[in-house]
Amino acid sequence: MKREEARRKAEALVERMTPDERMSQLKYDAPAIPRLGIPAYNWWNEGLHGVARAGQATCFPQAIGMAATFDTGLVGQMAEVVAEEGRAKYNAYSKEGDRDIYKGLTFWSPNVNIFRDPRWGRGHETYGEDPYLTARMGVAYVKGLQGDGETMKAAACAKHFAVHSGPEALRHEFDAQASPKDMEETYLPAFRALVKEAKVEAVMGAYNRTNGEPCCGSEALQKILREEWGFKGHFVSDCWAIRDFHERHMVTKNAVESAALALNRGCDLNCGCTYQQLQKAYKKKLVSLETITEAAVRLFTTRYLLGLPEGSEYDSIPYAVVESKEHLALSKKAAEESFVLLKNDGILPLDSKKLKTIGVIGPNADSRVALVGNYHGTASRYITVQEGIQDYLADSEVRVLTSVGCELFKDRTEHLAHAGDRISEAKMVARNSDVVVLCLGLDETLEGEEGDTGNSYASGDKLDLQLPKVQRNLLEALQETGTPVILCMMAGSDLDLSYAEDHCAAILQLWYPGAQGGAAAARVLFGEVSPSGKLPVTFYNGLDELPEFEDYRMEKRTYRYMRGEAQFPFGYGLTYGDVVVTGAGVRACAEEEGTLPDGTPLYGAVVEIEAENRGTRATDEVLQVYVKKTDDVLAVPNPAIWGFRRIHLEAGEKKSFRVPVSADAFTVVDEEGVRRKAAGQYEIYAGTSQPDSRSAELTGREPVKLVCSMD
Repeated sequence: MKREEARRKAEALVERMTPDERMSQLKYDAPAIPRLGIPAYNWWNEGLHGVARAGQATCFPQAIGMAATFDTGLVGQMAEVVAEEGRAKYNAYSKEGDRDIYKGLTFWSPNVNIFRDPRWGRGHETYGEDPYLTARMGVAYVKGLQGDGETMKAAACAKHFAVHSGPEALRHEFDAQASPKDMEETYLPAFRALVKEAKVEAVMGAYNRTNGEPCCGSEALQKILREEWGFKGHFVSDCWAIRDFHERHMVTKNAVESAALALNRGCDLNCGCTYQQLQKAYKKKLVSLETITEAAVRLFTTRYLLGLPEGSEYDSIPYAVVESKEHLALSKKAAEESFVLLKNDGILPLDSKKLKTIGVIGPNADSRVALVGNYHGTASRYITVQEGIQDYLADSEVRVLTSVGCELFKDRTEHLAHAGDRISEAKMVARNSDVVVLCLGLDETLEGEEGDTGNSYASGDKLDLQLPKVQRNLLEALQETGTPVILCMMAGSDLDLSYAEDHCAAILQLWYPGAQGGAAAARVLFGEVSPSGKLPVTFYNGLDELPEFEDYRMEKRTYRYMRGEAQFPFGYGLTYGDVVVTGAGVRACAEEEGTLPDGTPLYGAVVEIEAENRGTRATDEVLQVYVKKTDDVLAVPNPAIWGFRRIHLEAGEKKSFRVPVSADAFTVVDEEGVRRKAAGQYEIYAGTSQPDSRSAELTGREPVKLVCSMD
């Protein structure tokens, strides 16, 4: 159904409603209107990396792990699974008359905020620190979720518009101050891509203010969204964010004024209860019937686009597709692609024929919680790293010894025991093993969303980049045994790995790898699959080089603006192969190679890359293209990624690949936030990592450098 047709139907339906009925539909838990045949509908559903909070569903790696794949096709496939399982569950629930929360077709995903600071607890919900990577992953998710059928398969939501990345403890009262240049260079591009290119159906506002205005009631942000970008969908508040207008931001005096301000400034749907006050606001003439009607029409346009209530070609999707064999296989593949090999002294891959005993140690080794991150569903089976290794070696002669080693952050596992009560056991396991797989890190109880809206654990931001002290003690104790240690990090963000880099034989970043994560980890550890993920965030040497957390200026933040050397750089990751870029060339794009309907060019150039796998093992790899404007003071200071492509090469294979480069790579942004094409000289780097000294040190490779002039 075309939007124009859906809107006409919505207008006709809303016209038949009383003012009170129209207002009743602007809450996330919209009630039924029996006289018009309108069933109840709950707009709140989650699908960040699988259908969440509604029972059984396929659980994929957390979003930050999906970003590490640098695989837009895979993200699109994941989103297709979310939509299919979401439809299947909606169809089944509807037949039961169950229209509760988390059971609708409007998914409040993806999160395309920029992970600008490693302390932010919700950073692992995002696609990392780079706006281009975030945009490409987000576009793939939205297109995969919404589909291209006669009706929309499910509705995606770009959140949290537009400048939002901590601190969690201050989010209800904080004013994120961002310059026009930082807005255009960093904070807005992913949202713009999701609106203009992917046609995302919904946008969610943030809790905080941006440049003085609450994000769920911002004239400036709405002007960008609807007037500049032409957004036609609906706008939803974050949950209970409108209440913050009068309770925390102090921009209104009471709930009635807050409801009026939000609605008048373009917030169609309230996640929360403040829009219960709209009747009072309407009687006081603080909002007009025309404004109320427009919001209701936008919301019913979305419902008609989804085939509600008229019917859809997706109404016959059976419940049996949930956690199907194919979906579980895709989840495992995603986990395998997401793992980032940060260090390998040659110990990996492990050879089961040469091992007698392997020790599996650590608080996350047998943890289901560490598999799933946050905003997750319920898997019918979870395979932890410990279980994955045990399953993989079940038919071999290799003995698997285990120990938790320590709690995640508590100083003992048994409350009557002494502190460090499992350290001795862990050392015994290590001394009786040929190699140790040590699983450390965090989980959603230590990094995540501020748990103040009943929406998560009371976790929030990290104070620093250190592992909990008990885990550091365990790592150091195991080094004393002399047994080689392979560190598997399960966390959604940067943690200090300086000690591990000096002392561990290998370091593998697993993120929160989903319910199939342990099976995937075993296949990578034993060489069935080569690791091929790349870091979507910078791993810093410490916080000293970063500005204060509350400072939203991009100066010194992320790989594009940092001045120092990273511990592990954005875009870095090793494989079991040895892929070398042996040559590259660049040419300008023809117009027909990609433009939006409004004529906006998607690509500005194509880089032809010749790559060879000189190793003895087949592997996936990620070709990366970085661009630097060399003769303009307005340019981003460091080379930035503007093109990438995941490839596969067999051992000894050599092939050529085309990597499109974004048209925005050949622009600069002035201090007023105006982006313009910039003629002149550019440096273009084609390789498997970014063009910095630390990447060269870690990989022993430097990208091919091209110098070109653009008209």
